[in-house]
Amino acid sequence: MSRTSLPRRILFVTGMSGAGKKTALKALEDMGWETVDNLPLSLLDRLIAVSPAEGSIDERRPLAIGIDSRTRDFDSERLVRRVAALKTEGRNAGILFLDCSGAEIARRYSATRSRHPLAQDRPIEDGIVHERELLAPLRAAADELVDTSEVSTNDLQASLRLSFGDATGTGTTLTVMSFGFSRGVPRDADLLFDMRFLRNPHWDPQLRPKTGLDPDVGAYIVEDPTYAEAKQRIEDLLLLLLPRYEAEGKSYVTVAIGCTGGKHRSVHFAETLASRLREAGFSPTVRHRDLTHQKSDVQENGVPGLGS
Repeated sequence: MSRTSLPRRILFVTGMSGAGKKTALKALEDMGWETVDNLPLSLLDRLIAVSPAEGSIDERRPLAIGIDSRTRDFDSERLVRRVAALKTEGRNAGILFLDCSGAEIARRYSATRSRHPLAQDRPIEDGIVHERELLAPLRAAADELVDTSEVSTNDLQASLRLSFGDATGTGTTLTVMSFGFSRGVPRDADLLFDMRFLRNPHWDPQLRPKTGLDPDVGAYIVEDPTYAEAKQRIEDLLLLLLPRYEAEGKSYVTVAIGCTGGKHRSVHFAETLASRLREAGFSPTVRHRDLTHQKSDVQENGVPGLGS
């Protein structure tokens, strides 16, 4: 197998039972990591060596492997040695250890009425002490240690996004879409702006056959006295909100720009908005949903100037 088909990064997620390992793995998965939980150590080398499907676009996705005291043939020192060997081989491998106070672990298990995996027939405090002893070598060798004793689920996810969100090479996928209200509102829109307040090129016989991609159509729209201020306010709002969506780990954000038929005003504004977002460091994909659809005059309002 060629080196290029190996995962870019391998992270072993471990720690105390009840400290948030499943939450961590779910957060990593949402960020684009491939995740495997409670894999027997005897199968570890086989997993790392397996090639992805031929032609897979995710052939170098980072890999997160959940391992803890419940893992079959678990051995902390053996896992520490294997991670060290991977690093010696030049692999980007590391250990994320999730710790938590004994009192908080006991409270969490009491709240869920679950049994601690190492305290099936004994007080939970005994199981916590025993597990801490088993995991001591992993905690000492951890590349990143996170104490979740006073950390909420949302805060833990946010912390992991800061530490590991760039390992996939991707962030939030941003789409700016133009559409026509006459064909329905896009169901996947996260933010929607209605451009039907702008002067309508449909009512100019010379501009009607053209689209918002044509410079003279754009010039006609820009002449609307409310255009400049509306454009500025919408841009400022998006520049405020988009980083927050990304910080919250939202994988996809669609900004929908609508007009009556999806041919003139929304198309022009979507292109202009996407250009401004690129200047600000974003990488939006522009999609004109209804640009190629034929539009009849009855879909426009009977009063020149505004759409329906």
